[in-house]
Amino acid sequence: MILTLDVGNTNISIGAYDGDTLAFVSRLATDRSRTADQYAVELRAIFWLNNTNGEDFSAAVISSVVPELTAAVSSAIERVSGIKPLIIAPGIKTGLNIQTDNPAQVGADLIAGAVAAAAKYPLPCLVVDLGTATKISVIDSRGAFCGCTISAGIGISLEALYSRASQLPGISLDTPRRVVGKNTIDSMTSGTVYGAAAMIDGMCDRINEELDTPVKSIVATGGFAAGIVKQCKHDVIYNGELLLEGLKIIYERNK
Repeated sequence: MILTLDVGNTNISIGAYDGDTLAFVSRLATDRSRTADQYAVELRAIFWLNNTNGEDFSAAVISSVVPELTAAVSSAIERVSGIKPLIIAPGIKTGLNIQTDNPAQVGADLIAGAVAAAAKYPLPCLVVDLGTATKISVIDSRGAFCGCTISAGIGISLEALYSRASQLPGISLDTPRRVVGKNTIDSMTSGTVYGAAAMIDGMCDRINEELDTPVKSIVATGGFAAGIVKQCKHDVIYNGELLLEGLKIIYERNK
């Protein structure tokens, strides 16, 4: 089995592949104060919950946008499986032509998502990642990573809203009943959900205008994606495990 981990600013996504089958997916909260031993204990517990153990894995691969945790998570994997994981970094074979000013600065999560999208979906393709930040990556008709847009994520925006406006409460992102809210909760939910969906639709339109070839597919991933993409006017494919799929592909290109 292949163990894949995406270390994000909010969550650590964990996927185990048995051949081409995703055997299980689990998530941990990202905590920069945890040690390698603590993450090792949690990984072992996740394996136990899914009827596996460290000895079942023959390889592991990590993407991380939290540099201070990369070594701890890598060490934890070695502790529970005896495997030294492949870490996505400059010099790793990804098969992705990165056409940015400084390819070394492109986040490992963006690379993993782009690799999976280029392998699975018609090109050109846009990858919308609705996580801690909202990112839209552009993969052109030749499968090259052209660049991306980055804006504040939905969670960050909501936190700023209710922390700076004393009369606005924290809310859950349920599907809004209407665009024009009749009370504070409905108004905030509508502004957040429909606002994010409209931003995605609008940005996709603007990106499409800049490309030589019309966009053929839009795929969304990330913690907020499942609910938001349902409200988009564009046909957006939801794939919650896109980054894990990309990590598996990258491992296979390096083994």
